[in-house]
Parts: sequence; C-alpha cells; structure tokens
Amino acid sequence: RSTIIGDALSRVIEFQGHDVIRQNHIGDWGTQFGMLIAHLRSGAGRQPAGESSNNSQVAPTASIADLEDFYRQAKQRFDADESFQAEARKTVVRLQSGQPDELAAWKTIVEATRREYQPIYQRLNVRLRQEHERGESFYNPFLPEIVRQLRDKGLAVESEGATVVFVDGPEKPPMIVEKTGGGFLYATTDLAGVWYRITQLGARRLIYTHDSRQANHFRQVFWTARKVGWAGDDVLLEYAPFGTMLGEDGKPFKTRSGDTVKLKDLLDEAEERGYAVAKSKRGGDLEEAHLREIGRAIGIGAVKYADLSKDRTSDYVFSWDKMLAMEGNTAPYLQYAYARIRSIFRKSGTGQQPEIGSLESPHELALAKQILRLGDIVDNVARDLKPHLLCLYLYDLATMFSGFYENCPVLQSDEPTRSSRLALCDLTARTIAAGLDLLGIEHPEQM
Repeated sequence: RSTIIGDALSRVIEFQGHDVIRQNHIGDWGTQFGMLIAHLRSGAGRQPAGESSNNSQVAPTASIADLEDFYRQAKQRFDADESFQAEARKTVVRLQSGQPDELAAWKTIVEATRREYQPIYQRLNVRLRQEHERGESFYNPFLPEIVRQLRDKGLAVESEGATVVFVDGPEKPPMIVEKTGGGFLYATTDLAGVWYRITQLGARRLIYTHDSRQANHFRQVFWTARKVGWAGDDVLLEYAPFGTMLGEDGKPFKTRSGDTVKLKDLLDEAEERGYAVAKSKRGGDLEEAHLREIGRAIGIGAVKYADLSKDRTSDYVFSWDKMLAMEGNTAPYLQYAYARIRSIFRKSGTGQQPEIGSLESPHELALAKQILRLGDIVDNVARDLKPHLLCLYLYDLATMFSGFYENCPVLQSDEPTRSSRLALCDLTARTIAAGLDLLGIEHPEQM
C-alpha cells in the first residue's frame, strides 16, 4: 500500500508544480540480514539446484523464492538457538562496519530482491526506479555522526549500556539509537533519513507513507529531528498512515492456506480477471493481443483503485467482485466512462477540436461545474494526503456524465448544440484521463 499511495501522492504534488524527490526506503539492512548471512555461512542454507555452496555469500542466481526459503530456515534457528542468535547479531555489526565478506553476501541478496521488485513496479505503473532507492544501508555511513549530534545536544544519553533518547520523559520507554555493544536500530536510520533529506536534499516537506502501527515511532523520530535542530519551522514532517488490507473474512489478507499473498501472483490473477471482463465485453470484435492489453489495464487498475479509493487511514476488504464491477466507485467504471466518450468521438466524424458554446440544460451546467472542480480537488488531496478524495471526484464526474448523456442528445443534436456538447464530452474525457493519470491508472481507448 505504501508504494501505491506514495506514487499517487507524488504525482498529485508534481501536478501542482512542486519538485518531488522520490525516496524508496527499502528494508535492506538489519537483523534479518545478519540471520540470513550467518545461516548461509554455516552451510545450512540450501543452494539453488546446480549451484555450488559458498559459505560467504548466496549464489548469484538465487531467486526470491530461494531467499524466502533460506530466511525461514534462519528464523527457525534464530528462535531456537541462542548461539546462532549471538552469531547473527555479530554478523549485523560486521555488516554495519563494512566487512568485505558480509558486504559481498549482502549485495548479492539485495540484487536478487531487486530483480523481483523492479518488474513489479513497472507492472503497477509506479514511477520508482533504481535511482530512487535509498534503503537503510544508504544511511549506514551517517549513523555514528547522527548519534554524536544527539549526544552533543544532550538528547541522547546512556541507559543500561545503550544510547537512548527519552522522548516522553525518563518514566516512559525511550527510543534506542545505539544498542549495547554497538549496532544501530531503524530509529537511528530514520533519523539519518530525516537529516539527509533536509540538509543534503534541501527538502522542505517530508511525507512518509507507512503502516498505521508505526505512529509512535514516527512521532518520536519527528520530535527528535526538531529538538536537535534539523527541522525548523520551515520544514513539514508528515506521516501518512494507512490501514490494513483484509480478506473477506475480516482478517489480514492471506491465501487459503494462511500464507502471505505474493504481489506477483495477485497481479497475475488481476490481469486474468481483467482479461475475462474485456473478453465478455469485446471478445467478438477485438484481436486477442488487444484484449490482453485492455485486460491488463482493467485488472491492475482495479487493484490500485480499490486501495486508493478508500480513506487510507481505514482498513479495507479485498474483494475481486467489488473491485472489478462495472458499476459503482471502481476503476473499470471510470475506464469505461472514458472509453465510452472516446467512442462517441469516433462516431462523430469530427476532425477538429469542438468549441463549447452556451450551456442551458441543468445536466450540462452540473457537468461543467464538476469539471472545473479538479484544481480544488487536487489541492485538497495534496494538503490532506488522501487520494480517495480524487477518486470520489472522478466517480461523481463519471456519474454526472452518464446523467448528461442520457438527457442531452449529442450526435443527434443540431449545430451549434452538437459541437458544444461534443466539447463538453471532450473536457470530461480529458479530466477523467488526467485524474486516472494522477492515480497511476491506465485508461484504454476501447473497452
């Protein structure tokens, strides 16, 4: 959800004319990597078929499935074996200090995961590229300096061997920035991220899209960033939390076997279901390749819109039937409204851009007024960081167009009414397209 919501917010704020710096803060550092590398070094990790075992790094051809298998094995050992726990933690410290063997293994693991998620971003039509990656590892060189600055300002103190910041007073649990015996935590990394984005990138509005369960963490990080002096009154630090995606049983979304749903598998199914919708509508007059392309746009768009159309702070229930419905506040409904208008223009035979004339019908006036609201809606989305406001606007626009089209003949009208109403159709289509573009959702010309 963070990727889809963050991409939509980035597009909206760019549309306003602001310079937006995307930062993909991937979790590529920390205890889980210490566990995985220590497990592989011990020779216990199963190498992919055809690969020779290497105790210092994972095979270069390892897939994400291999890594998931290795991690499950490592986690079981970590939970059951205290000596392995200690070795995993030492491995993290060696990794953070830049030891060559640990770094080599880490780089191979990161590249294996990148091979998996970059194509997913492309399928989702999100504007994240490798150059936008600023994972936890990127900030590792800055962490000692971050802790030093906190100490110098009197914010970080030693407590039970660790370095901590008492955000809420000495009676409440502190925020730990350096563990006993060395090693930094993700709070330290997030503080380094704030410092870097403000002092090095010159950012004046920092927006974090993250799980709502991290509210206290970001409150502590933002408080500390202001107290230490990195974020002045001219800097906005904003946390845009989101709820949980639930299954139709009301529990966190999982497969029938109880496993986590793989995003790739979900998108594969979305495309197949979207293709079924396209084939049911246009199977008799469009080529197979064209149907597949339309189906991909419908399926992926439906998944993204189901997420974006809900208030991000709320949990929502994942339902294929609801998100692929051709009626209601869904992506297919908006995509169909756009394609329907484009069909009107193909039938009109109009070669020139029509000009809008006088608007007399209440349906014409209502539609025109709704079109004019786009700028205000974009401003509201950017201010409140809630893409669902744009979704509601587009749904209302498409609904108003339906009322207009049913009550105001377009192609059958005489001039100049015909051209004026065609111009209103054109403005509606362009507004729907602009809105869907801001959401990162495609709009096929035919459906």
